[in-house]
Amino acid sequence: MQLRHSLIANSSHCFLRHPYFKTLFDSSLSLSTRKLNSSVGMEDSAFLIVLRGKSRSEEEYASSLKHKKSLRLPDGELQILLQSELQQNDATKTFQIDSYMDILSTHQFGRLLIWSPRISSTHDLVSLNFCELPLGTACIADVQVKGRGRAKNVWQSPVGCLLFSFTLQMDNGRIVPHVQYVVSLAVTEAIKVICKEKGLPDLDVKIKWPNDLYLNGLKVGGILCTSTYRSKKFNVSAGIGLNVDNHEPTTCLNAVLQKLTSGAQCLRREHILAAFFERFEVLFDVFINQGFQALEEVYYATWLHSGQKVVIEEKNECGLPQKSVVTVQGLTPSGYLLAVDDEDKRYELHPDGNSFDFFQGLIRRKVEA
Repeated sequence: MQLRHSLIANSSHCFLRHPYFKTLFDSSLSLSTRKLNSSVGMEDSAFLIVLRGKSRSEEEYASSLKHKKSLRLPDGELQILLQSELQQNDATKTFQIDSYMDILSTHQFGRLLIWSPRISSTHDLVSLNFCELPLGTACIADVQVKGRGRAKNVWQSPVGCLLFSFTLQMDNGRIVPHVQYVVSLAVTEAIKVICKEKGLPDLDVKIKWPNDLYLNGLKVGGILCTSTYRSKKFNVSAGIGLNVDNHEPTTCLNAVLQKLTSGAQCLRREHILAAFFERFEVLFDVFINQGFQALEEVYYATWLHSGQKVVIEEKNECGLPQKSVVTVQGLTPSGYLLAVDDEDKRYELHPDGNSFDFFQGLIRRKVEA
């Protein structure tokens, strides 16, 4: 028996809701994809995925995955290649796998990479094939046509986004909802690390609870975590969308960076992805061994909500709407917002499940002291 549930999740991969924005896709990438498909004898309707491992053993595992032909998607055929089978000029304008592998220094996460120039959903690929893949396997795509979001929203994901999903496993179901916070924190720290290493101005990316990323008041990223329970383990698939080099529909990291510098330097997806896995591996180890409490101080320094006033609208004893104001203080042990009212009564705030913005339609439950 397999039990499936979703964690607290807002919008995931960036970040287009209207078909109009499909016109923002880079036509040169579409042409490059068609040429790549043609060079390996593929039909345009099939999704190409390219496998690469960092070590020799991981390369051998990638080879076995190709020959078993067991990987699948719910809505399309897969054509599988090893990176060594690509012509040198096939992917020069897309994700640079060699560059990523050269700088990656993790022990587990991101070491087996699945890259696609165009795929339906990276999240679908890793979650559907979870048991076929080593833990820590990552799937990244240049374009994603059926990105997943909260409440089954479908998101288009334009060229320039860093779009990836990866796998991890946990034993303790009570802390599974917190893993999305660890992922969000790792993204913000990875960006800080790269900016510092390159001598660039700090991009102060903030976390909007539960799993959105904001820069200068605009959304630039989001997280989606889902899990299944099987053989006494929680199999978690984490998906990330981050606007790196796409100026629409809001803004992106490089657009903000160019305003702060001469524009000579920019952030690359390969560097951000490698830095993310290095930071996540460290933070995840702390999280598993010491609990989320060990990360709370740095998390609260990165999120937008400490001291935030939230208006709660509820019905009184007469059934009439009544508004009250509470102040956000942090997170509860179950991963929801902890708030206090003017009488210092403590409440746990839950989304009502109907509002796109989590801070519209919050429901409070009293927390016993």
